[in-house]
Amino acid sequence: MRRLFPVTDQTAAPSTADLRDWSLDELADAYAYPPGAAAGEATWLRANMVSTLDGAAQHDGRSQPISSDTDMRIFGTLRALADVVVVGAETVRAEGYRPARAREAFAARRAAAGQTPAPAIAVVSASLDLDFSLPLFAGPLTPTLVVTGAAAPADRIAAAERAGAVVVVAGEGATVDPVRVAPALAERGLTRLLTEGGPRLLGQFVAARALDELCLTVSPMLTAGDAQRIAGGQALVTPDQFVLTSVLEEDGFLFTRYRRS
Repeated sequence: MRRLFPVTDQTAAPSTADLRDWSLDELADAYAYPPGAAAGEATWLRANMVSTLDGAAQHDGRSQPISSDTDMRIFGTLRALADVVVVGAETVRAEGYRPARAREAFAARRAAAGQTPAPAIAVVSASLDLDFSLPLFAGPLTPTLVVTGAAAPADRIAAAERAGAVVVVAGEGATVDPVRVAPALAERGLTRLLTEGGPRLLGQFVAARALDELCLTVSPMLTAGDAQRIAGGQALVTPDQFVLTSVLEEDGFLFTRYRRS
C-alpha cells in the first residue's frame, strides 16, 4: 500500500519495497482520532463505508463483494480505535450483528488509552424492536447500548435492561435525534465514535450535519443496478462541505478520509 495524499516520497515513484502491507500499528497511527476526542475532551463521529465507482454500497445486498482484504484490515483497525460502534437497528436485524471482539494486536494501545478491551456496540432504535436474546445482547465483552428516544415503549426498555443492555436516551419524543447521539454517548465517556451505517442511519447523521469524518473506500468496480448508496433518506438543502485529508492506494482501491471543513 502507498500514500497518495498528503504527498510523500512514495507518491511519485514507489519501489516494489514500498508497496508492502502496512502493519496494524501503522494503520492505527494513520487513522488516529483527533487529540481532543482521544483525550475525552470532545466527541468525534467517524463513518466507515465502501462504494463502487458507480456509487453502490452493496452488491447482492452485501458489502463484502465490493471490499478487499486491505479494506477489511482497515475496517478492523477503525473498530479497534473506537470507544463505541454506532449501528442502525435495521442493520442489526439484517446482518445478525455480533459483539465486537477484543484483539490482542490492539490490547496495549487500548489499555494505554483507557479504553475497554473491545468497543461497545450502540444500536440506534426508536421502537426497540430487537431480539434481545441475540449474542449482541446476551454475552458481549463490553455491554451493548441501545440508543432511543424518551418516549420509547416502556416494555421494550424493560426488556433491553433485563437482557443487560444499557439504555441511552437521545431524543425527547418517540424518535432518536441524530444530533444528540454523540453527546449522549459522550456523557458515558464514549467520545471516539464509529458508525458503520447502515445507509439510513448514516443519512440521518448527514442530514443533521452531525458527522465529523468519512472514511470511504472507493472500490475499482462497477455494478450498475439499483443498489443503495452509502447514505440515504432526506437530502440536504445545500451540500455539506468536507475536506480531503488522506488517500491510500492498493490494487486500485482508494482508501480516503474526509473531514468536515
